[in-house]
Amino acid sequence: MNEITPDRPLDILILAAGLGTRMKSGRAKVLHKLGGRPLIAHVCRSAARLNPRRIYVVVGHQAEDVKTAVNSELGSPAQFVNQSNQLGTGDAVAAARNELAKANSSVLILSGDVPLVRAETLQELIKKHREHNAVCTILTIRLENPTGYGRVVRAEAGSFVKIVEQKDASDEERQIREVNAGIYCFESAKLFEALERVQPGNSQGEYYLTDVPGILRDAQEKVTLHQHHDAREVAGVNTRADLAEFENLLRRGAIRRLMLETGVTFIDPSHAYVSDEARVGRDCIIHPEVHIEGESVIGEGCEIHHGARIANSRLGNRVVVKDHCLIIDSEIADDCAVGPFAHLRMNARMEERAVVGNFVEVKKSRIGRGTKSMHLTYLGDATIGENTNIGA
Repeated sequence: MNEITPDRPLDILILAAGLGTRMKSGRAKVLHKLGGRPLIAHVCRSAARLNPRRIYVVVGHQAEDVKTAVNSELGSPAQFVNQSNQLGTGDAVAAARNELAKANSSVLILSGDVPLVRAETLQELIKKHREHNAVCTILTIRLENPTGYGRVVRAEAGSFVKIVEQKDASDEERQIREVNAGIYCFESAKLFEALERVQPGNSQGEYYLTDVPGILRDAQEKVTLHQHHDAREVAGVNTRADLAEFENLLRRGAIRRLMLETGVTFIDPSHAYVSDEARVGRDCIIHPEVHIEGESVIGEGCEIHHGARIANSRLGNRVVVKDHCLIIDSEIADDCAVGPFAHLRMNARMEERAVVGNFVEVKKSRIGRGTKSMHLTYLGDATIGENTNIGA
Protein backbone atom coordinates (compact mmCIF):
# COMPACT_ATOMS: atom_id res chain seq x y z
CA MET A 1 0.00 0.00 0.00
CA ASN A 2 1.31 3.44 -0.92
CA GLU A 3 1.99 5.61 2.08
CA ILE A 4 -0.16 8.73 2.18
CA THR A 5 1.90 11.78 3.04
CA PRO A 6 0.91 15.41 3.56
CA ASP A 7 2.84 16.41 0.43
CA ARG A 8 0.96 13.99 -1.81
CA PRO A 9 -0.88 16.16 -4.35
CA LEU A 10 -4.56 16.84 -3.92
CA ASP A 11 -6.85 16.69 -6.93
CA ILE A 12 -10.53 17.61 -6.75
CA LEU A 13 -13.28 16.05 -8.82
CA ILE A 14 -16.64 17.88 -8.92
CA LEU A 15 -19.63 15.95 -10.25
CA ALA A 16 -21.80 18.30 -12.32
CA ALA A 17 -23.19 16.29 -15.22
CA GLY A 18 -26.80 15.71 -14.12
CA LEU A 19 -29.90 17.59 -15.18
CA GLY A 20 -31.63 17.39 -11.79
CA THR A 21 -35.10 16.16 -12.67
CA ARG A 22 -36.59 17.16 -9.30
CA MET A 23 -35.89 20.80 -10.10
CA LYS A 24 -38.58 20.54 -12.81
CA SER A 25 -36.43 22.62 -15.13
CA GLY A 26 -34.86 22.57 -18.55
CA ARG A 27 -31.74 24.11 -17.01
CA ALA A 28 -29.01 21.91 -15.56
CA LYS A 29 -29.31 21.90 -11.78
CA VAL A 30 -25.82 23.25 -11.07
CA LEU A 31 -26.63 26.34 -13.19
CA HIS A 32 -29.51 27.44 -10.96
CA LYS A 33 -28.44 30.49 -8.99
CA LEU A 34 -28.04 30.93 -5.26
CA GLY A 35 -27.12 34.39 -4.03
CA GLY A 36 -26.80 35.52 -7.65
CA ARG A 37 -24.21 32.87 -8.55
CA PRO A 38 -24.63 29.36 -10.03
CA LEU A 39 -24.59 26.51 -7.53
CA ILE A 40 -21.45 25.11 -9.17
CA ALA A 41 -19.67 28.44 -8.61
CA HIS A 42 -20.12 28.16 -4.83
CA VAL A 43 -18.60 24.66 -4.83
CA CYS A 44 -15.72 25.75 -7.07
CA ARG A 45 -14.87 28.64 -4.75
CA SER A 46 -14.60 26.34 -1.72
CA ALA A 47 -12.59 23.83 -3.75
CA ALA A 48 -10.14 26.48 -4.95
CA ARG A 49 -9.45 27.58 -1.37
CA LEU A 50 -7.86 24.17 -0.75
CA ASN A 51 -5.13 24.99 -3.30
CA PRO A 52 -5.40 21.65 -5.12
CA ARG A 53 -3.08 20.62 -7.90
CA ARG A 54 -6.01 20.46 -10.31
CA ILE A 55 -9.77 20.80 -10.27
CA TYR A 56 -11.64 18.47 -12.60
CA VAL A 57 -15.33 18.92 -13.36
CA VAL A 58 -17.48 16.14 -14.79
CA VAL A 59 -19.96 17.66 -17.24
CA GLY A 60 -22.88 16.31 -19.24
CA HIS A 61 -26.13 18.26 -19.57
CA GLN A 62 -25.52 21.76 -20.95
CA ALA A 63 -21.79 21.15 -20.72
CA GLU A 64 -20.72 24.39 -22.39
CA ASP A 65 -22.80 26.51 -20.04
CA VAL A 66 -21.41 24.63 -17.03
CA LYS A 67 -17.86 25.14 -18.30
CA THR A 68 -18.51 28.86 -18.67
CA ALA A 69 -19.85 29.10 -15.10
CA VAL A 70 -16.86 27.19 -13.70
CA ASN A 71 -14.23 29.18 -15.56
CA SER A 72 -15.94 32.45 -14.66
CA GLU A 73 -15.63 31.56 -10.96
CA LEU A 74 -12.13 30.09 -10.98
CA GLY A 75 -10.59 32.72 -13.23
CA SER A 76 -8.44 30.12 -14.95
CA PRO A 77 -9.61 27.11 -16.92
CA ALA A 78 -10.45 23.96 -14.99
CA GLN A 79 -10.13 20.58 -16.65
CA PHE A 80 -13.38 19.07 -17.84
CA VAL A 81 -14.40 15.45 -18.25
CA ASN A 82 -17.47 14.44 -20.23
CA GLN A 83 -19.94 11.87 -18.87
CA SER A 84 -21.91 11.00 -21.97
CA ASN A 85 -24.62 8.69 -20.62
CA GLN A 86 -25.08 9.68 -16.95
CA LEU A 87 -25.14 6.15 -15.57
CA GLY A 88 -24.83 7.07 -11.91
CA THR A 89 -22.20 8.52 -9.61
CA GLY A 90 -19.82 5.60 -10.12
CA ASP A 91 -19.94 6.14 -13.87
CA ALA A 92 -19.37 9.88 -13.36
CA VAL A 93 -16.16 9.26 -11.42
CA ALA A 94 -15.07 6.56 -13.87
CA ALA A 95 -15.27 9.17 -16.64
CA ALA A 96 -12.14 10.75 -15.13
CA ARG A 97 -10.14 7.51 -15.26
CA ASN A 98 -7.69 8.74 -17.89
CA GLU A 99 -6.97 11.88 -15.91
CA LEU A 100 -6.75 10.45 -12.39
CA ALA A 101 -6.14 6.69 -12.29
CA LYS A 102 -2.36 7.15 -12.50
CA ALA A 103 -2.20 10.54 -10.82
CA ASN A 104 -0.81 9.16 -7.51
CA SER A 105 -2.88 11.75 -5.67
CA SER A 106 -5.56 12.09 -3.05
CA VAL A 107 -8.85 12.77 -4.82
CA LEU A 108 -11.55 14.79 -3.10
CA ILE A 109 -14.96 14.10 -4.66
CA LEU A 110 -17.66 16.76 -4.38
CA SER A 111 -21.11 17.26 -5.83
CA GLY A 112 -21.79 20.43 -7.76
CA ASP A 113 -25.08 20.99 -5.94
CA VAL A 114 -23.71 21.40 -2.38
CA PRO A 115 -23.21 25.17 -2.30
CA LEU A 116 -22.75 25.82 1.42
CA VAL A 117 -19.85 23.44 2.05
CA ARG A 118 -16.88 25.31 3.54
CA ALA A 119 -13.24 24.84 2.67
CA GLU A 120 -12.48 24.39 6.38
CA THR A 121 -14.81 21.38 6.54
CA LEU A 122 -13.19 19.81 3.50
CA GLN A 123 -9.73 20.44 4.96
CA GLU A 124 -10.71 18.57 8.12
CA LEU A 125 -11.80 15.60 6.01
CA ILE A 126 -8.53 15.57 4.09
CA LYS A 127 -6.53 15.92 7.30
CA LYS A 128 -8.21 12.88 8.85
CA HIS A 129 -7.76 10.91 5.64
CA ARG A 130 -4.02 11.50 5.69
CA GLU A 131 -3.50 11.17 9.42
CA HIS A 132 -5.15 7.73 9.34
CA ASN A 133 -3.25 6.63 6.23
CA ALA A 134 -6.62 5.77 4.69
CA VAL A 135 -7.48 4.75 1.16
CA CYS A 136 -11.00 6.14 1.51
CA THR A 137 -12.55 8.60 3.97
CA ILE A 138 -16.27 9.31 3.96
CA LEU A 139 -17.89 12.47 5.31
CA THR A 140 -20.95 11.52 7.35
CA ILE A 141 -23.66 13.41 9.19
CA ARG A 142 -26.19 12.49 11.85
CA LEU A 143 -29.87 13.20 11.12
CA GLU A 144 -32.91 13.05 13.33
CA ASN A 145 -34.88 11.82 10.32
CA PRO A 146 -32.56 9.92 7.97
CA THR A 147 -35.34 8.65 5.67
CA GLY A 148 -34.13 8.41 2.09
CA TYR A 149 -30.43 8.57 2.91
CA GLY A 150 -27.81 5.84 2.70
CA ARG A 151 -27.08 4.59 6.23
CA VAL A 152 -23.50 4.19 7.40
CA VAL A 153 -23.10 0.88 9.18
CA ARG A 154 -20.28 0.64 11.72
CA ALA A 155 -18.78 -2.31 13.57
CA GLU A 156 -18.98 -2.40 17.37
CA ALA A 157 -15.57 -0.77 17.59
CA GLY A 158 -16.77 2.08 15.37
CA SER A 159 -15.01 1.11 12.16
CA PHE A 160 -16.69 1.24 8.76
CA VAL A 161 -18.66 -1.77 7.56
CA LYS A 162 -20.77 -0.56 4.63
CA ILE A 163 -23.16 2.01 3.22
CA VAL A 164 -26.65 0.61 2.79
CA GLU A 165 -29.31 2.45 0.80
CA GLN A 166 -32.77 2.99 2.27
CA LYS A 167 -34.45 0.49 -0.04
CA ASP A 168 -31.93 -2.23 0.80
CA ALA A 169 -31.70 -1.59 4.56
CA SER A 170 -33.06 -3.98 7.15
CA ASP A 171 -35.42 -2.71 9.84
CA GLU A 172 -32.48 -2.52 12.24
CA GLU A 173 -30.30 -0.65 9.74
CA ARG A 174 -33.07 1.86 9.11
CA GLN A 175 -32.81 2.91 12.75
CA ILE A 176 -29.27 4.16 12.12
CA ARG A 177 -29.14 7.96 12.02
CA GLU A 178 -25.61 8.37 10.65
CA VAL A 179 -25.80 8.83 6.89
CA ASN A 180 -23.49 9.32 3.94
CA ALA A 181 -23.09 13.01 3.00
CA GLY A 182 -21.77 12.18 -0.48
CA ILE A 183 -18.34 13.77 0.01
CA TYR A 184 -15.29 11.49 -0.15
CA CYS A 185 -11.51 11.49 -0.17
CA PHE A 186 -9.88 8.58 -2.01
CA GLU A 187 -6.43 7.51 -3.05
CA SER A 188 -6.58 7.67 -6.81
CA ALA A 189 -5.15 4.30 -7.83
CA LYS A 190 -7.23 2.30 -5.35
CA LEU A 191 -10.36 4.25 -6.28
CA PHE A 192 -10.22 3.29 -9.92
CA GLU A 193 -9.25 -0.29 -9.17
CA ALA A 194 -12.38 -0.60 -7.05
CA LEU A 195 -14.57 1.11 -9.63
CA GLU A 196 -13.79 -1.71 -12.05
CA ARG A 197 -15.54 -4.09 -9.64
CA VAL A 198 -18.73 -2.04 -9.21
CA GLN A 199 -21.77 -3.76 -10.72
CA PRO A 200 -24.93 -2.02 -12.04
CA GLY A 201 -27.26 -1.29 -9.14
CA ASN A 202 -30.65 -1.16 -10.88
CA SER A 203 -32.54 -1.88 -14.10
CA GLN A 204 -31.24 1.37 -15.63
CA GLY A 205 -27.69 0.02 -15.43
CA GLU A 206 -26.46 2.72 -13.05
CA TYR A 207 -23.19 2.37 -11.15
CA TYR A 208 -23.07 3.68 -7.59
CA LEU A 209 -20.00 5.29 -6.04
CA THR A 210 -21.36 4.21 -2.65
CA ASP A 211 -20.35 0.62 -3.49
CA VAL A 212 -16.66 1.55 -3.64
CA PRO A 213 -15.94 1.92 0.11
CA GLY A 214 -17.35 -1.55 0.77
CA ILE A 215 -15.27 -3.03 -2.04
CA LEU A 216 -12.15 -1.42 -0.58
CA ARG A 217 -12.95 -2.68 2.92
CA ASP A 218 -13.43 -6.23 1.60
CA ALA A 219 -10.00 -5.91 -0.01
CA GLN A 220 -8.53 -5.11 3.45
CA GLU A 221 -7.94 -1.47 2.57
CA LYS A 222 -8.42 1.16 5.26
CA VAL A 223 -11.72 3.07 5.10
CA THR A 224 -12.33 5.77 7.70
CA LEU A 225 -15.30 7.93 8.64
CA HIS A 226 -15.40 11.62 9.47
CA GLN A 227 -18.65 12.74 11.08
CA HIS A 228 -19.48 16.39 10.57
CA HIS A 229 -21.71 18.32 12.96
CA ASP A 230 -23.59 20.57 10.51
CA ALA A 231 -25.93 18.64 8.24
CA ARG A 232 -27.21 21.77 6.49
CA GLU A 233 -23.74 22.79 5.37
CA VAL A 234 -23.20 19.59 3.38
CA ALA A 235 -26.77 19.22 2.10
CA GLY A 236 -27.51 19.29 -1.60
CA VAL A 237 -30.06 21.35 -3.51
CA ASN A 238 -32.53 18.95 -5.11
CA THR A 239 -35.73 20.97 -5.51
CA ARG A 240 -36.88 24.56 -5.94
CA ALA A 241 -38.00 24.44 -2.31
CA ASP A 242 -34.43 23.55 -1.27
CA LEU A 243 -33.10 26.42 -3.36
CA ALA A 244 -35.46 28.90 -1.70
CA GLU A 245 -34.53 27.59 1.75
CA PHE A 246 -30.81 27.97 1.03
CA GLU A 247 -31.37 31.47 -0.35
CA ASN A 248 -33.11 32.39 2.87
CA LEU A 249 -30.23 30.96 4.91
CA LEU A 250 -27.68 33.04 3.01
CA ARG A 251 -29.80 36.18 3.33
CA ARG A 252 -30.39 35.78 7.06
CA GLY A 253 -26.72 34.98 7.66
CA ALA A 254 -25.51 38.04 5.75
CA ILE A 255 -27.92 40.39 7.55
CA ARG A 256 -27.11 38.96 10.97
CA ARG A 257 -23.37 39.41 10.40
CA LEU A 258 -23.88 43.02 9.33
CA MET A 259 -25.96 43.79 12.41
CA LEU A 260 -23.68 42.07 14.94
CA GLU A 261 -20.22 42.50 13.46
CA THR A 262 -20.41 45.72 11.44
CA GLY A 263 -23.07 47.83 13.14
CA VAL A 264 -25.74 48.16 10.44
CA THR A 265 -29.36 48.91 11.35
CA PHE A 266 -32.11 46.99 9.57
CA ILE A 267 -35.58 48.41 10.23
CA ASP A 268 -37.11 45.02 9.35
CA PRO A 269 -34.47 42.32 8.78
CA SER A 270 -37.04 39.82 7.51
CA HIS A 271 -37.91 42.11 4.59
CA ALA A 272 -34.47 43.03 3.26
CA TYR A 273 -32.11 41.20 0.94
CA VAL A 274 -28.34 41.57 1.11
CA SER A 275 -25.94 39.44 -0.92
CA ASP A 276 -23.39 37.56 1.15
CA GLU A 277 -20.75 39.15 -1.10
CA ALA A 278 -21.88 42.74 -0.47
CA ARG A 279 -20.22 45.07 2.04
CA VAL A 280 -22.19 47.61 4.06
CA GLY A 281 -20.49 50.13 6.34
CA ARG A 282 -21.06 51.02 9.97
CA ASP A 283 -24.07 53.13 10.98
CA CYS A 284 -25.94 52.52 7.75
CA ILE A 285 -29.74 52.28 8.01
CA ILE A 286 -31.49 49.83 5.72
CA HIS A 287 -35.27 50.17 5.34
CA PRO A 288 -37.70 47.36 4.38
CA GLU A 289 -37.78 45.87 0.86
CA VAL A 290 -34.24 47.00 0.04
CA HIS A 291 -32.16 44.72 -2.21
CA ILE A 292 -28.36 45.01 -2.15
CA GLU A 293 -27.04 42.55 -4.70
CA GLY A 294 -23.77 41.14 -6.02
CA GLU A 295 -20.49 42.69 -4.89
CA SER A 296 -21.97 46.07 -4.01
CA VAL A 297 -20.09 48.23 -1.52
CA ILE A 298 -21.98 50.70 0.69
CA GLY A 299 -19.94 53.17 2.72
CA GLU A 300 -20.54 54.32 6.29
CA GLY A 301 -23.51 56.32 7.52
CA CYS A 302 -25.69 55.74 4.45
CA GLU A 303 -29.49 55.45 4.52
CA ILE A 304 -31.22 53.26 1.95
CA HIS A 305 -34.97 53.78 1.87
CA HIS A 306 -37.89 51.52 1.06
CA GLY A 307 -37.88 49.60 -2.21
CA ALA A 308 -34.40 50.54 -3.46
CA ARG A 309 -32.38 48.03 -5.46
CA ILE A 310 -28.59 48.36 -5.64
CA ALA A 311 -26.63 45.85 -7.74
CA ASN A 312 -22.85 45.67 -8.28
CA SER A 313 -22.46 49.32 -7.40
CA ARG A 314 -20.33 51.37 -5.04
CA LEU A 315 -21.67 54.05 -2.69
CA GLY A 316 -19.48 56.37 -0.63
CA ASN A 317 -20.15 57.60 2.88
CA ARG A 318 -23.31 59.40 4.02
CA VAL A 319 -25.22 58.70 0.80
CA VAL A 320 -29.03 58.86 0.95
CA VAL A 321 -30.95 56.67 -1.46
CA LYS A 322 -34.65 57.53 -1.33
CA ASP A 323 -37.60 55.28 -2.06
CA HIS A 324 -37.77 53.00 -5.11
CA CYS A 325 -34.45 53.80 -6.76
CA LEU A 326 -32.61 51.45 -9.10
CA ILE A 327 -28.80 51.67 -9.09
CA ILE A 328 -27.00 49.19 -11.36
CA ASP A 329 -23.24 49.02 -12.12
CA SER A 330 -22.72 52.60 -10.96
CA GLU A 331 -20.66 54.65 -8.51
CA ILE A 332 -21.84 57.33 -6.09
CA ALA A 333 -19.37 59.44 -4.12
CA ASP A 334 -19.70 60.81 -0.55
CA ASP A 335 -22.63 62.96 0.57
CA CYS A 336 -24.80 62.41 -2.51
CA ALA A 337 -28.57 61.99 -2.62
CA VAL A 338 -30.55 59.86 -5.08
CA GLY A 339 -34.27 59.68 -5.75
CA PRO A 340 -36.98 58.95 -5.11
CA PHE A 341 -37.69 56.88 -8.25
CA ALA A 342 -34.27 57.54 -9.80
CA HIS A 343 -32.44 55.13 -12.11
CA LEU A 344 -28.65 54.96 -12.45
CA ARG A 345 -27.14 52.41 -14.83
CA MET A 346 -24.24 51.48 -17.11
CA ASN A 347 -21.40 53.10 -15.17
CA ALA A 348 -23.20 56.23 -14.10
CA ARG A 349 -21.01 58.27 -11.75
CA MET A 350 -21.98 60.90 -9.23
CA GLU A 351 -19.24 62.98 -7.62
CA GLU A 352 -19.35 64.44 -4.10
CA ARG A 353 -22.55 66.22 -3.00
CA ALA A 354 -24.29 65.62 -6.34
CA VAL A 355 -28.08 65.14 -6.26
CA VAL A 356 -30.46 63.41 -8.65
CA GLY A 357 -34.13 63.54 -7.73
CA ASN A 358 -37.59 62.37 -8.77
CA PHE A 359 -37.72 60.31 -11.97
CA VAL A 360 -34.18 61.14 -13.11
CA GLU A 361 -32.39 58.55 -15.23
CA VAL A 362 -28.61 58.62 -15.58
CA LYS A 363 -26.92 56.32 -18.07
CA LYS A 364 -23.19 56.14 -18.74
CA SER A 365 -22.70 59.71 -17.50
CA ARG A 366 -20.63 61.61 -14.96
CA ILE A 367 -22.41 64.11 -12.71
CA GLY A 368 -19.94 66.64 -11.32
CA ARG A 369 -19.40 67.71 -7.72
CA GLY A 370 -22.34 69.62 -6.27
CA THR A 371 -24.46 69.32 -9.44
CA LYS A 372 -28.23 68.86 -9.10
CA SER A 373 -30.85 67.35 -11.39
CA MET A 374 -33.96 67.37 -9.27
CA HIS A 375 -36.70 65.88 -11.44
CA LEU A 376 -37.95 64.43 -14.73
CA THR A 377 -34.64 64.30 -16.60
CA TYR A 378 -32.71 61.86 -18.77
CA LEU A 379 -28.92 62.21 -18.72
CA GLY A 380 -27.24 59.83 -21.14
CA ASP A 381 -23.63 59.57 -22.34
CA ALA A 382 -22.90 62.97 -20.84
CA THR A 383 -20.22 64.66 -18.76
CA ILE A 384 -21.61 67.42 -16.55
CA GLY A 385 -19.33 69.74 -14.61
CA GLU A 386 -19.49 71.02 -11.05
CA ASN A 387 -22.25 73.00 -9.34
CA THR A 388 -24.65 72.82 -12.27
CA ASN A 389 -28.43 72.93 -11.91
CA ILE A 390 -30.32 70.90 -14.52
CA GLY A 391 -34.04 71.51 -14.97
CA ALA A 392 -36.68 69.13 -16.28
